[in-house]
Amino acid sequence: MDPATKHIGILLFENVEELDAVGPYEVLAFWTRTFPSDGWDVLTLSRDGGLNRCAKGLVIDAQASYATMPDLDVLIYPGGQGTRSHLVDESQLEWVRHQRDRVALMASVCTGALVYAAAGLLKDRPATTHWASLKLLAQLDPSIDVREGERFVDDGDVITAAGVSAGIDMALHLVDRLAGTDRARQVKRGIEYEPSPPV
Repeated sequence: MDPATKHIGILLFENVEELDAVGPYEVLAFWTRTFPSDGWDVLTLSRDGGLNRCAKGLVIDAQASYATMPDLDVLIYPGGQGTRSHLVDESQLEWVRHQRDRVALMASVCTGALVYAAAGLLKDRPATTHWASLKLLAQLDPSIDVREGERFVDDGDVITAAGVSAGIDMALHLVDRLAGTDRARQVKRGIEYEPSPPV
């Protein structure tokens, strides 16, 4: 692995919401594999590495563990029912705080924002999450400027996305930030992401 390569890590865990993780992975993997000269890669990671059963039964094999992952430049924390136990898992919250000290850009999808809130990362910041968890986000930290109805909220070194499919929009925004608008448009075209809901 080129030591100059910058790393984006997508966290996996039991009962992670599939699209929260796989949506951003598709966007970012298409980008990094199609345009390797941009100098980025994306990987999945979990506490112990290995297999993780998602919320709807999909099983994903994490590429790295906390012990073996490279130093990250971006961390994406997806949501799903699996985040509920993280809110009271002090060792996990401490890991999140440790990443905050080391990782330049922290992002979340859906209820991943709840974990960031519980860890104290969203104090006095604007943020969003899945529409059904907006009240809980406010309860976890009343100082948060909760943004309802926004697909994602970019607050510089922290980006939070709304629920599930919003992670795709957030990931395209990441490509825009990290590699420019033209590149983001190439990725959007490459994955044929042209939302036109049938209902």
